[in-house]
Amino acid sequence: MATAKEKKEEVRSSLKILRSELRTMHLGVTEELTLPEPSEVKKLMTKMEELLAIVEPKSSRKTKK
Repeated sequence: MATAKEKKEEVRSSLKILRSELRTMHLGVTEELTLPEPSEVKKLMTKMEELLAIVEPKSSRKTKK
């Protein structure tokens, strides 16, 4: 099992990648006036859900659903 420090580093790197991808997507929408491909949006949503699984303990996820 990963230590808290390893989890923190994993979350930090995942967030950095997600922010970069979202920033690129946002620039495409605002400057180029193009919508992202649905597959790109779905991929980012999946990454966010994976990140949420790391951040939230399993017990709190059960109570929210």
